[in-house]
Parts: sequence; structure tokens; C-alpha cells
Amino acid sequence: MSSSDQKVQELVDHLFRHEAGKMVAILTRIFGFHNLALAEDVLQDTLHQALKDWSLAGIPDNPPGWLMVVAKRKAINIIRREKHTRSFASDMDTLLKSEWTTSYAIDQIFLPEEIQDSMLRMIFTCCHPALPIEAQLALTLKTLCGFSIEETSSALLTSTANISKRLYRAKEKIRSEQIDFSVPFGSHLRQRLDAVLLVIYLLFNEGYSTTSDNPAIRKDLCLEAMRLAMLLTESQTTRDYPPVYALVALICLHSARFDARIDDENNLVILEDQDRSRWDKDLIAEGIQFLAQSASGDKATTYHLEAAIAAEHCLAPDLASTNWDRIFSYYTALEELKPSSVVQLNLAIVTGKKDGPAAAIRLLHQLETHKALEHYYLLYASLGEFYQETGDGPKARSYFQKALTLAKTPAIRTLLEKKLIRHP
Repeated sequence: MSSSDQKVQELVDHLFRHEAGKMVAILTRIFGFHNLALAEDVLQDTLHQALKDWSLAGIPDNPPGWLMVVAKRKAINIIRREKHTRSFASDMDTLLKSEWTTSYAIDQIFLPEEIQDSMLRMIFTCCHPALPIEAQLALTLKTLCGFSIEETSSALLTSTANISKRLYRAKEKIRSEQIDFSVPFGSHLRQRLDAVLLVIYLLFNEGYSTTSDNPAIRKDLCLEAMRLAMLLTESQTTRDYPPVYALVALICLHSARFDARIDDENNLVILEDQDRSRWDKDLIAEGIQFLAQSASGDKATTYHLEAAIAAEHCLAPDLASTNWDRIFSYYTALEELKPSSVVQLNLAIVTGKKDGPAAAIRLLHQLETHKALEHYYLLYASLGEFYQETGDGPKARSYFQKALTLAKTPAIRTLLEKKLIRHP
């Protein structure tokens, strides 16, 4: 492959990841969700044509715009060819089947504001609460984020066969229950919006604290989560819901520490060892602004509290300046709002930062009886840290070793091995 062909291939791959969701959403708006496979076929056909044409004639000045124009032409050709044998989106079907209105109707759908609306429709369809959360995640990654079946299975830690089954069952459920390709209103909007926020949150978490054998941080997942969350702040339909801004704040504040959280060999760097000069100050400021916007509601959600905790870390100039009392109060509120063993574990760790290692060790030993934590490496790694602080090296080492046997990712195992080397 020549260098120019390689450049074209890389650009098309990049555009597939960044434009696929937008293009599938707009094509689905025209064809209807029952024709999602047709929309995906048009996308693939458009990308193949880009590979062929750009290799011969060169890359156009506006590649994304070129893709949209070609996709629109292909959609018009399909509609004219199949209008007597195929039904399209219910609110578009009559317009599309008239020769007088086909081109005009499609031109209107391809306007920038309509493209944004179609993206919103797509994410609400993918995240319908009638679908299992696993199916919501798979649909979102496949249709909105441009992930292949293989990439989706890798991100969700399952086989390609399982992902294919989830996608098939989800699409069948949407068809059988006639779930609209639309954004709901009133109380139905809030119910569905909560499902959308949860999917974006889980998507970001998988990227930020990946449970797979992939790199320590999956930036692609994190950036897709940020892009989808930002979309919600730009829509008149969803931007008046305070938890939207809280989730965006949470994503911004955690993402601001990307560069300092991994070293040159892609190993994790814990908070106390991070070079804070490498934190993205602009992204922190943006996160703080979104957090302030999220305060307009009458109640705090888990997103508010987790964002507030992240803000405390980001605003502290150094570890010693961290306001552990305030972080403790946020974790206490989080435990009251959504009790879990993991939140109690974080409370114990923060207690140690606030009141000393002995206080943390006492609480951590109480958590050893929790079934949900018995195979969680962080419980034993935390005991190792606090025993190290008390000067009890042998106990610290034994707990680090136990944590190492439970760690599931290479990044965490490498981090624990370094601790064992540092504290023989």
C-alpha cells in the first residue's frame, strides 16, 4: 500500500469512528429504526466509495461533508428504487414516496439542527429502559460510537457472538414493542434520560477504569462518553435537567487527569504520585463550570456527589492541601443516597486520610466480612497502604500480595508489583 493510500485508509478509519454515529442516526431518521440495517449498509457503502474515490482523486477539502453528500444521494436512490416495496419512517413515509417531495424532505433532514435532533433520537432509542442495560451499552457503542462488533465485545468483556445476540434481541424488542425513534416528553423523558445518563456513565467508567486487558485507560471510550454527554447539554429538550451537567462535570474533571494518570509505559500512576502540572487546567475549569450549572436543581444525585469529590481533588494544589473533611462528607451523602460496599470502602480510605491509618484499618477489617468485597483487590491494597503507614512492613506486604492475586488487569498488577518492590 502506498503512503497516499495509507493516508486515505487512516482518514476513513478516523471518520468511521467520529462520523458513523451521526450518519447512521440521520439515515435511521429517514428510513425508520426498523431499517437500521439498511442505514448501516449505506454508511458502509459510502465509506467504501470514499476509499476508492479519494485514492484516485485525492482527499476532498471537507471529508465529513463529502460523506454526508454521498450518503444523502445513496439514500435518495434507495428510496426511489424501493418506495413501492419498503416502508420508511412513519412520519416521513408519505413524503418520501412522492417524487415531488422526496428530495426536499431529505434536504431538510440533513440540516445541521436536524442532524443533532437525529443523534438525540438515536441515543434515546438505544437507551430505552425496556432493554437490558447490557443491550443498551452494546447498541450505543455500535450505532452511536462507530464501534465494530469486535471492538464492542472487547469493550464490554464478552464474545462477539454474545454481542451479536444482544444487538439482535434489542432490535427485535424495539420492533416488537414498536419503540419510537423519538425523544419522549414529560415524565417519560426523565425516566428515559436517567437510562441515557447511566449508559454514558458506565461507558466512561469502562474507559477510565478499564476491566479488560486493554491499556490502563481506554481514551476512546472516555471521549465517546464525553461527546454523548455534551450532546445532551446542547439540546433544548435535555439541557434543563441538572444531572446532565453533573455527569458532564464528572467526566471533565476525571478526564483532566488523563496525562498524569499513566506514565510513558502506559502504567497507572496513583493520585499521590501524579504530576499535577500535567492536569488539564482548562478542562478542570470547564468541569467546575458544569458542576456549578448542575446546582440549579432541588436534589443532589450520585453524579453531583461524585463530581464534587473529583472537584476537590482537582482544586487541591497538592496532596497535603486536599480537603479530606469535605470529601468525607460527600462520600457520607453518597452512601446514604446509594449504599454499597464500594462506597463504604472509599469512606474507610478517606477516614484514614482524615483521621490516620489506625482508623482506616479498623474500618477496612470490618469490610472484610462483606461478600461483595471478598475478591476486590482494592480492599487488600488499601490495608497494605495503611499498614505500611503504621510501619508494619510484613503485614503491609502480605496484603499487597493478596491484592496482587485478585487484581484482574495488567495495569493494576504492575502497580502492585511496584509496591512490593518498593516495600520489601
